[in-house]
Amino acid sequence: MGERFETKTVHIGHQPLRQVKSKSTPIYQTSVFAFEGLEDVEQYYAGEGEYLYTRNGNPNQAELSDAIAALEGASAGVSAASGMGAIMAGLLAVLKPGDHVLASHEIYGGTYALLHKELSRFQIELECMDLNEKQTLADHVRPTTRLFFMETITNPLLTVADMPYWIKQAKEHGLTVMIDNTFATPYLLQPISLGADLVVHSATKYIGGHSDVTSGVLVGSEELIARAREIVVSYGASLSPFEAWLTSRGLKTLALRMDRQCDNASEVAGYLAQHPAVRKVHYPTPEATRFFARQKQGAMVSFTLEDESKIYEFYRALQWIKFAPSLAGVETSVSHPVTTSHRAFTEEQRQASGITMGLVRLSVGIESAADIIDELGRALEK
Repeated sequence: MGERFETKTVHIGHQPLRQVKSKSTPIYQTSVFAFEGLEDVEQYYAGEGEYLYTRNGNPNQAELSDAIAALEGASAGVSAASGMGAIMAGLLAVLKPGDHVLASHEIYGGTYALLHKELSRFQIELECMDLNEKQTLADHVRPTTRLFFMETITNPLLTVADMPYWIKQAKEHGLTVMIDNTFATPYLLQPISLGADLVVHSATKYIGGHSDVTSGVLVGSEELIARAREIVVSYGASLSPFEAWLTSRGLKTLALRMDRQCDNASEVAGYLAQHPAVRKVHYPTPEATRFFARQKQGAMVSFTLEDESKIYEFYRALQWIKFAPSLAGVETSVSHPVTTSHRAFTEEQRQASGITMGLVRLSVGIESAADIIDELGRALEK
């Protein structure tokens, strides 16, 4: 260290190599990592070093992706700056120009927009199928078909297709299978155990769990994740250290939160199914989720008002349940798919899927189920 004051203020107290036995993982809030010499740089590029630049990798990113990979039963994982960043990395790790993708017709609007609008510019073609009807993939698979994509619990209608059936068919045709497990989480289901190749999470949702972080995680085989990691780095979609740390902290209570939220959702769904102001309730059945690891049906409930023209009045009548275009926080919230998550769909697509103006998507929190029901009841009466 230099002797003068100006130099001391920059360098004094900084001991990056000191080993401190912290009970929780520190936040490695650094953009770059230091090397002792040129030999260390060469070792890094030879695959013998861990960290160079946070866009390329960071201990907090690794902690999160390794944890989700372990919970999902996957060999490796990579984190990204959002769920969409993780989905993009997974798609581009598999697809090349001219390829064909088969996907459920019930997918998140952002995923649809990425596949239909953005990747179509690279001559990647999307074909959506109704996975609620048992049919053969042979009628849809082409020589250029590379990927089969579906969600464990669909957004926003919460249908659960027969995942073992579809994965088996996809594998018979040599397709890579990518599953969005955001709504079920690894607490309810691990798609890798059913034969999936890639599993993606918007970790912003249940994994983070507190509506204070935006992040995504993709897990799968070492080979596919290595390619996906290159894409995350090259496209600048890396997760920041602080966001990775927050998401990892949220993960620690995933089982506790999901257990309570699923139980609450089951009670709320039962109440709504009996309410005269509700035409239809969308909530998975035990039969539909028979292949889940736990006998719970998730923490999301969607329902359609009997009088869809009253949708504006319903949202205004809510008091402490917030209207927010996201989900999975500890607080109960509502969203409106037509004007938020599924804006990218045409009116014809929304109507065909049952996503109408009167559809409400309810993310059930950890509050008292009785209080949630009382609040919904007041709004429905108004």
